[in-house]
Amino acid sequence: MYIYFVVIPLHLHASSVTVFNGLNFSEWHEQIQFHLGVMDLDLALLNDKSTVITNKSSGDEKSFHKSWEHSNGLSLMSMRMIVANNIKSTIPQTESAREYLKFVDIFVLLISLSLVH
Repeated sequence: MYIYFVVIPLHLHASSVTVFNGLNFSEWHEQIQFHLGVMDLDLALLNDKSTVITNKSSGDEKSFHKSWEHSNGLSLMSMRMIVANNIKSTIPQTESAREYLKFVDIFVLLISLSLVH
């Protein structure tokens, strides 16, 4: 039995995700979760940031913190890349991928409310 590993660059994953245009949040959100999960970058979406790392922190805590930082940075960059340019400026800036996703969700809610009234 042979095991093959296929390396797929991040930009190819990003290019296969539907660009968020303000009207397709459900599809975009589902694709984001899938692609970040496949790339094992969804840690920051699933977990809050760990507590501050100190000299007394365990090896597991330090490892989790490092993995979370890596996941958060790449997840945030990936999400920002696949939001339509005319919407990017309306989403508040944050350093948290999880918070950015919440801001996009709030944007959709505000758009929906404005269309109803």
